[in-house]
Amino acid sequence: MGERSRQLFEEAARYFPGGVNSPVRAFRAVGGEPFFVARASGSRVTDVDGRSYIDYVASWGPMILGHAHPRVVAAIQKAAETGTSYGAPTELETRLARLIQAAFPSLERMRFVSSGTEACMSALRVARGFTGRSGIVKFEGGYHGHADSLLVKAGSGGLTFGVPDSLGVPADLARHTLTLPYNDVEAVRTLFAARGADLAGVIVEPVAGNMGVVPPRPGFLEGLREITRRHGALLILDEVITGFRVARGGAQELYGVTPDLTCLGKIVGGGLPVGVYGGRAEIMEKVAPLGAIYQAGTLSGNPLAMAAGVETLTLLQAPGAYADLEAKAERLERGLAEAAAASRLPTRVNRVGSMLTAFFTVGPVDDYASVRRADAGLYGSFFRAMLDRGVSLAPSQFEAAFVSLAHTTEDLEATTTAARESLAVAAASR
Repeated sequence: MGERSRQLFEEAARYFPGGVNSPVRAFRAVGGEPFFVARASGSRVTDVDGRSYIDYVASWGPMILGHAHPRVVAAIQKAAETGTSYGAPTELETRLARLIQAAFPSLERMRFVSSGTEACMSALRVARGFTGRSGIVKFEGGYHGHADSLLVKAGSGGLTFGVPDSLGVPADLARHTLTLPYNDVEAVRTLFAARGADLAGVIVEPVAGNMGVVPPRPGFLEGLREITRRHGALLILDEVITGFRVARGGAQELYGVTPDLTCLGKIVGGGLPVGVYGGRAEIMEKVAPLGAIYQAGTLSGNPLAMAAGVETLTLLQAPGAYADLEAKAERLERGLAEAAAASRLPTRVNRVGSMLTAFFTVGPVDDYASVRRADAGLYGSFFRAMLDRGVSLAPSQFEAAFVSLAHTTEDLEATTTAARESLAVAAASR
């Protein structure tokens, strides 16, 4: 970390817990202290000490076009000139909804909110209100925002009710959330056989992106769809990360599974704060003002976020955009795998579309247990060596790297070269 970043971090620690406004930014999972960003453009971020990095954090996913895309910036500026927030409807909301529904036909009705956390929290309330049931199923390693009922881990057995995974979460609330192993459809089948009448729905990241990139096993999502439908529960796909990322229509397009409710975020706002939840019309028409399920928000449908989203999703309609993303991500995956093979470090690179993670472990990584076997200390060494060579990765073994349309062939080649050198450094640190 440069001197100016160090000074800013010391000052920030006087105002914010850990010096940051979101925990992973503190770099505690990888060692060291964070650099402070001064600006970003295209595939790069530049810190306050003047160092430039090839960026694969991409603001945790939304910068699919790259940073500060000129058309997105112009759209935000134009919107700001007429006001930044009204607390009243605008045409921009409908324009963005039209673009979303064209890519996600399952969102027959939707509601804009201000974050992915808010979207998932609201979707659970809708599922409970629509079904009249309280229980929610989630999966180990899945993260759906920091709402109380979702900060839950499994109890003593697969069929026990959850216990809080954070201080401040009432046990009485947490007990309504049940946690099962990701990618284990038989565990879901067993749970529903025992408690199906109490369960309002299943929420799942169709491609896990908050324990690193872990794709669904063949039949897992299809099994969730069949089980929930048979028991009268709702299937909620949390596509906050995967929506418009792994395909234009998200994981539900990629895997051919239609949920009852979907949560979106990240790319939908073009980098500005936004979330979306929605689904079947008969379900969403239970939401106020049409129904008795209440949800509201002063900043919902904020015109700046709507303008950025409209421009971003319009640009993603360009012919070949997703083929270009796929080719770039595949090239990065191949480069990382070749560098790992040369280093002889046990490494597994998981990729779906333009999101990927390199795990330092032996064998496949397809559930939470195999994720936890990865060597996080080795990743920390690799991360720091990559940063020294001008490549910014997620500061955690258990997060994704994101490729953007702004990444160039030169960026990808430089990243592969940096990986080869950094893996040698990491190997020497063992």
